[in-house]
Amino acid sequence: MSQENIYYNRKYKDSLFRFIFNDKNAALSLYNAINDSNYHETDAMEFYTMNDFLYMGMKNDLSFLLDWNLNMFEHQSSYNPNMPLRGLIYTSAALKKFIEKNRLDMYSSKLLTIPVPRYYVFYNGLKKPQMK
Repeated sequence: MSQENIYYNRKYKDSLFRFIFNDKNAALSLYNAINDSNYHETDAMEFYTMNDFLYMGMKNDLSFLLDWNLNMFEHQSSYNPNMPLRGLIYTSAALKKFIEKNRLDMYSSKLLTIPVPRYYVFYNGLKKPQMK
């Protein structure tokens, strides 16, 4: 059977990623591995993962605030060249949630301080992404 004829339900892989890293200890372990850091306390973590964003049924896999970084992680098992666009939408939604949660006023004359967005995509599909 050729690779083109292999079919699988990619929702299982995406759901597994969400299931594993929805736990604060696992999410912290992922953060430490990527950032070569050694955080131990999960108390400072705030999840910002989106479920059924607006009316579009969009979800991101994992988002949390830690050390003034808004970390967004996506797992992709199928090729999607639109991940940067999706990341922009996820970042905007997470920052909007942050602004609302902290009752910040975007229309004031005071400069707001917001977390640094960091967007990561883990891709384990078969198609090699085109780099331009």
